[in-house]
Amino acid sequence: MPTRDSASTRRRLLRAASELFAERGYERATVRDIAARAGVNQALLFRHFGSKRALFGQVVSHDGQEQLRGTPPERLVETVLASMLAPPASDGDSAGSGRCLETLLRSVGSADEVSAAVTALGDDYARALASLSDADDNRLRGDLALSWLVGIGLMRVVVGRQPLADADADDVTSLVVSTLGHLLEGMAPHQGPSPV
Repeated sequence: MPTRDSASTRRRLLRAASELFAERGYERATVRDIAARAGVNQALLFRHFGSKRALFGQVVSHDGQEQLRGTPPERLVETVLASMLAPPASDGDSAGSGRCLETLLRSVGSADEVSAAVTALGDDYARALASLSDADDNRLRGDLALSWLVGIGLMRVVVGRQPLADADADDVTSLVVSTLGHLLEGMAPHQGPSPV
């Protein structure tokens, strides 16, 4: 029984941390607030993860790798956009891959450990995107595609720039997928609204 409770506590802490890091960024999400949102004592956070830094690394790695594992490369751009452009789930369960980019965007420029996590995950995404092109400069193309996705996320999620912040997710996705299709020849065409 303690093992089940321990696993449940760990999942609640990861979910709470994912939400708070996405909402506030690494620096402003406190251990106290993460533990409170998870409904546990701060000591349990340290018992399960050791530090806020280690917890952040787990959140970024889990969310990003979950999205990469579950998405064929030719659908990665559309999937990233769908998770980034969709409003939070109405049931409050907004943890998971949909929060990954928002978490990273709100945490860029923070401590070294955050920068290292962002760099490692960015490398994985850039490799997946580069695999969609047979061109000699496919690595550059992957970096350009990733840079555009991050820029879109930054302007929509963090800056709230209009009209992008309120634009229909399907309209944005259609335009981006169509344009990036010229850069990454192996992308699948946009198929309309995507469930998140």
